[in-house]
Amino acid sequence: MNIHEKSRYHEVHARSMADPEGFWAEAAAEIDWIEPAKKIFDPSMGPYGRWFTGAVVNTCYNALDRHVADGRADQVALIHDSPLANTVTKLTYSELLKEVQALAAIMQDFGVAKGDRVILYMPMVPEAVVAMLACARIGAVHSVVFGGFAAKELATRIEDAKPKLIFSASCDQAVQRQAGNLHRPAAAATRLRPHSRPRS
Repeated sequence: MNIHEKSRYHEVHARSMADPEGFWAEAAAEIDWIEPAKKIFDPSMGPYGRWFTGAVVNTCYNALDRHVADGRADQVALIHDSPLANTVTKLTYSELLKEVQALAAIMQDFGVAKGDRVILYMPMVPEAVVAMLACARIGAVHSVVFGGFAAKELATRIEDAKPKLIFSASCDQAVQRQAGNLHRPAAAATRLRPHSRPRS
């Protein structure tokens, strides 16, 4: 028997199509809500309707806090295998939560609040995940800009989003080259890669 024969995809998909409100109500019960939905789907809200009307949820809480509270604090939550640095980094739910809490507090110290924009111009490193979750934790809107974009493309996105904060990495110098000519965020935080740290 192959993996496709074991899959319940078609069964689950058929149920979601036959009873979408029941299906998504059941799925919603699997996560924690600050405020549960007053209505699972409201067709009167706009041309496409609105799901989970009146609900309030924090995705960071659901990604981290609830797992720590449920006894999975020491379980590995993130594995980063870097072929460039030839290193493997593992973070447990508890460790990742502490990193996110600390960064969220720093962001708030810089004045970042719910609804503010934050740009992430970073390579695929654990700190990028921490930054995304920290944004979600405090309600900031994060925009991930592909790390391969050149200075001009990054500048366009900075000018469009007008972020309060930019996260970058030490090898991404485009932020420094363009910041003087465009919208100036309240702060720019740079992650120093191990190979770029000053030698003592």
